[in-house]
Amino acid sequence: MEKIEPVITLLPEKKLMGRKLTMSLASDKTGELWRSFLLRRREIRNNIGAELYSMQVYGSMYFENFSLLNEFEKWATVEVSDFNTVPSGMQTYTLLKGLYAVFHYKGLSTDTSIFQYIFTSWLPTSGYSLDNRPHFEILGEKYRNNHPDSEEEIWIPVKPKESRE
Repeated sequence: MEKIEPVITLLPEKKLMGRKLTMSLASDKTGELWRSFLLRRREIRNNIGAELYSMQVYGSMYFENFSLLNEFEKWATVEVSDFNTVPSGMQTYTLLKGLYAVFHYKGLSTDTSIFQYIFTSWLPTSGYSLDNRPHFEILGEKYRNNHPDSEEEIWIPVKPKESRE
């Protein structure tokens, strides 16, 4: 994996609407989640922009005792202006303001080496540590599901490492 430097960005609060499923990496239901969401996406009338948000909400100990069996919430969402009208079967999530390392990724969505690079190479040598907030990917107009020329943004929640002075 080539060295990719992220842009450190302060994300403003965002309102997201879509569907969620609980899963683990060993029992990945991402395809099922996105199929069910995309069939009903047009029912959301107050979306902002055309980007799709693929979000993961991990428990506070998810990475401490990492296992492929650890469960987390996976969300398929769009950004919305408000939660005034929520189609039945859809859920809402307020993504709070916070600091993120944003990686521009180009390649197959099934190639997980980018995440291996982020967590085992970039993060340990950066001035940041992982923060306990949602992780997400923004799938914009250049996203092509599992295509080698696909592009997406990977947003990893970070906080400055505490100095040991």
